[in-house]
Amino acid sequence: MTNSERRDKGMAYIADSDCAFEMMQCRKLLQMLNFMDWTDSEGIRSVVEKLFGGCDNPSVNPPFFCDYGKHIFVGKNFYANYNCTILDVGRVTIGDNVFFAPNVSVYTAGHPVHPVARNSGYEYGLPVTIGSDCWIGGNTVICPGVTIGSGVVIGAGSVVTKDIPSWSVAVGNPCKVIRSITEEDKKYLYGKTEFDEKAMADILAFEGGAL
Repeated sequence: MTNSERRDKGMAYIADSDCAFEMMQCRKLLQMLNFMDWTDSEGIRSVVEKLFGGCDNPSVNPPFFCDYGKHIFVGKNFYANYNCTILDVGRVTIGDNVFFAPNVSVYTAGHPVHPVARNSGYEYGLPVTIGSDCWIGGNTVICPGVTIGSGVVIGAGSVVTKDIPSWSVAVGNPCKVIRSITEEDKKYLYGKTEFDEKAMADILAFEGGAL
């Protein structure tokens, strides 16, 4: 079994020349993405579509960084703001309508704790899964092996070390659930500030599929 195969099975592996070649192919696409005209949204999207393992109408603001690209699978309308980093040694699966604020980092890569084991060159990757309709706040770090449910808001500056259940607001280091998201939240723009009548009408029409 090659080290690439071991990596993709979630086993201990060494990032050998074959792995390095795969990363170099990724870096060629990242070079194109990060140094092209940032106003060329269609050109950026076309590169992202080549970079990711699967996507549907993604929107990525450069600069963007990843290890392989091909291990990233995003649903419809994925949006990543500036300076997103996804270390996709393991598979990263993201649902529909997920927003990343600036400086979000998703880490699947890890190294052994003991220095002898770590210095041997062996490492590992654990998958990260994020459900649909999530908003990940700025400067959030999502650690290897984490699953975040659907309809989740992660507060800015969080370090997500454990799974987060669906329809919750979670924040902190380590990130913890502080409350559930309910139907009542639909009427608020932020905090306890309610939408004005026109905006609320548009939201209800959008929910009904009219917009």
